[in-house]
Amino acid sequence: MSDTVLCLNAGSSSIKFDLFEVMPRDELQLIGRGQLEGIGFRPHLTANRGDVQLIDRTYANKEIPNVAAAVPKLAEWLREQLKGKLPMVIGHRLVFGGTRHSAPAIIDDACLAYLRSVVPLMPLHLPNELAPVERIREHLPGIPQVGVFDTGFHRGHDELLQRLPIPEALHHEGVLSYGFHGISYEFIAGRLKEIDPALAMGRVVVAHLGNGCSMCALVGGRSVEASWGFSALDGLPMGTRPGRLDPGVVLYLFQIKRMSVEQVQELLYDECGLKGLSGMSSDVRELLASEDPRARFALDYFSLRCARMVAELATVMGGIDGLVFTAGTGEHAAPVRADIGSRLSWLGLAIDAAANARHGPRISSKDSAVACYVIPTHEELMIARHALALVRRST
Repeated sequence: MSDTVLCLNAGSSSIKFDLFEVMPRDELQLIGRGQLEGIGFRPHLTANRGDVQLIDRTYANKEIPNVAAAVPKLAEWLREQLKGKLPMVIGHRLVFGGTRHSAPAIIDDACLAYLRSVVPLMPLHLPNELAPVERIREHLPGIPQVGVFDTGFHRGHDELLQRLPIPEALHHEGVLSYGFHGISYEFIAGRLKEIDPALAMGRVVVAHLGNGCSMCALVGGRSVEASWGFSALDGLPMGTRPGRLDPGVVLYLFQIKRMSVEQVQELLYDECGLKGLSGMSSDVRELLASEDPRARFALDYFSLRCARMVAELATVMGGIDGLVFTAGTGEHAAPVRADIGSRLSWLGLAIDAAANARHGPRISSKDSAVACYVIPTHEELMIARHALALVRRST
């Protein structure tokens, strides 16, 4: 095996991957990243090392009909890149770890059996994420695999915040508030300790604003509450998802509109959020560039909801010392950050326009009562670190 760590992030029709080389003192250096997308209808493998393209290949549909079938193709290409060798460990981003996993875990028989048992709680994500795990176990059993769970960082929330207001029997079935994007939040918590150690020990809201959006309340670097709850439909409006929505709307769709479960699912995951509000796009860049008043309305709605969520999380923490923006929109959309910041001026937050235009890292003014930063996230590096640490401890 080679001194490399492979990270896999599987979806319904794609597998994204990052390859890291293990350097002295177990530092990790990214040496390649890419994705195999269009699985099942037009499989297309691309990968790059920095600005150098390593592969750009389209496969026949029958060659890669599903996510599991993509694994041998990806392994074949990796062997070529690594001169016949394979990675020393594979880390998987798994959205859901249930109530059992508060930390990354070696995916052994017991772990896999548990994850299969909680598929009914996360039916849209776990089956596709487990498909590569099972295929690798079958064909490459010598490579250890590590699951890094998006819910893990949030385990340990106070029961008042973890419970949903439903009958206790449902709670014991696992219907509770989990929180997601935990890998990103763990990375940001670590970076904040390096950038502003004093703030990292205080009360901080991290806003992970991408196509999927959520926020997390950190106290002393630990998650105490998150905007996402039982599913990734909760909390903030997103690119195509509505965020917090009156359950009566869903009942209306079933009872009055006579929509099927599949139709409602497609609506909630693919047609709402910024796309539904604007009637044109889920992409913040396109909305910012548009003169259509619907685009402006969608962005105003988004900023207002984000500001409301910051205030809600500040209430849980008993105050707020800092706000961190991360992910695609959070890192690159200065007008969105400025709008959210202006709506939080009552908290004492003041954004420095010049620093915000430069994308930080610190974008709050000197006299701001609340510190504000822009910190890029790197979930794949976090996964690789956990995978390497676990395999080191187990050998």
